[in-house]
Amino acid sequence: MTRLLALLLALLTLSPSLSIPAHAADDISAASRSVVRVVTVAMVDGEVVGFGHGSGIAISPTRIVTNAHVVESAAKYPDNVALGVVPSEGQKSFAGKLIAIDTARDLTLIEITEGRLPAAAIYTGPLDSGADVVALGYPGNVDLATARSANDYITPRTPTRSEGNMSNTQSVDGVAMLIHTAKISRGNSGGPLVDQCGRITGINTAITRADDGDSPFAFAISGRELMRFLADANQQYSSVGTPCLSLAEADARDRAAIDAEARASAEANAAKDAAARLDRDLKQARAAEDALAARENRIALAGVFFVIGALAAGAGLLFYSQKNLRNAKIAGGAGAVLMLGAAILFATRPDAHAEIAEEAAVAATETPKLAQGNFLCTIRPDRSRITVSATTDVPINIGKGGCVNGRTQYTQGADDRWQRILVPNDEATVTVASIDSSGRDYRVDRYLLDAETMTKARETRATVTLKSCTADPDELAGLAAQQDAIRSALPASPNERLVYRCQPVSGAAVKPATGG
Repeated sequence: MTRLLALLLALLTLSPSLSIPAHAADDISAASRSVVRVVTVAMVDGEVVGFGHGSGIAISPTRIVTNAHVVESAAKYPDNVALGVVPSEGQKSFAGKLIAIDTARDLTLIEITEGRLPAAAIYTGPLDSGADVVALGYPGNVDLATARSANDYITPRTPTRSEGNMSNTQSVDGVAMLIHTAKISRGNSGGPLVDQCGRITGINTAITRADDGDSPFAFAISGRELMRFLADANQQYSSVGTPCLSLAEADARDRAAIDAEARASAEANAAKDAAARLDRDLKQARAAEDALAARENRIALAGVFFVIGALAAGAGLLFYSQKNLRNAKIAGGAGAVLMLGAAILFATRPDAHAEIAEEAAVAATETPKLAQGNFLCTIRPDRSRITVSATTDVPINIGKGGCVNGRTQYTQGADDRWQRILVPNDEATVTVASIDSSGRDYRVDRYLLDAETMTKARETRATVTLKSCTADPDELAGLAAQQDAIRSALPASPNERLVYRCQPVSGAAVKPATGG
């Protein structure tokens, strides 16, 4: 068996990859990253006596689902037949091993011994008759027309897509099958049937004969049967039940939801705003009255000082005429001081509108800052386009200067939002996370990218190695420039947009969300 695996690996690495990148122009291209070719190599007495292949799809980074009949020979003759997995992109192929097999459902779970693959999600919602579906895989008739050598069967390349429509669901030998019109052939077995958002709706397994001009139909094992098989095998997987919307439809729905919320908020706050305006007007009136009273009191006090000072000055003149120089000096000095005080009080009288003007100036110079504290963010399905991601609540801690969760530095954009672009090493996804200055609107845009684009994004990310929060202006400027460079390399639209509504939470700091 060791010799057999060695030969298989030699075959799988016979030549460098000539794959055509699956550029992330749509969700089907994103799903194609998860599709693989499953090959079997049979040996007898050290010689290859058989070679077969089918298709499969990754439901975790290291595990693949395909048909049981694709790996039937490997299951029957494990010492003479080895399994190989050829990804749709990259530079390497991998050996595989059987983990679970269900011949009744015609499903098998395979694990690759090295490497990682982008995992696809299973669609759990209803699939209506007439819905658009796409079959992905490696049809044998295409291989026969394009292959020039055995190496073409073990070289990573983009799977073939075939579009059709969902017909209905029927039970075949107790297994729920999806009947559809997407064209498949031998070699598509084990490959996925996906919806327009790239979620797995079934696993292609058979086609009808088209004798005497009959129209061909294809059969796919339903997603419900697939999930039961994975549950029996104790295999975790991602699932999404929200309907498939285009990004334009999701954006329109998002704008409609925002407008509806704005109208409801305006109506609900109309009385509150009126009361606030009345309260503000009353405060301004009281402030004006207080300022006017203070002004009048200052003028009145100045008048009193002036009158008393004048009387004292007159007394001084009287004492002087009586040759009482001592009292004349005292009275005259007191009068002069009082009159000078009156002049000062009058000159420094307050302006009746000064305080109001000062308050307005302070309000005008205030600029919005990013809110700080602990927030719990809940998904808004009516404002999101969900294709592959889980939608659990996200706890966020926002610190000073855009420091999120104590380790991830966000930068301020021109649209009053703070953002950070995350480029992981072990996932073929670029995430743009952003939050508005109030801390209430948190968004995650996910781009499901091909290997070539991910490599470029990682190279750009490596130009700035900021691994913690900072207040250094030069480091922040470098981070902002790096983020702009990464964004310029991304497609015009993301594959997924998650919109969360965040609420402040009290108490100790919440547990940070993974990935900042």
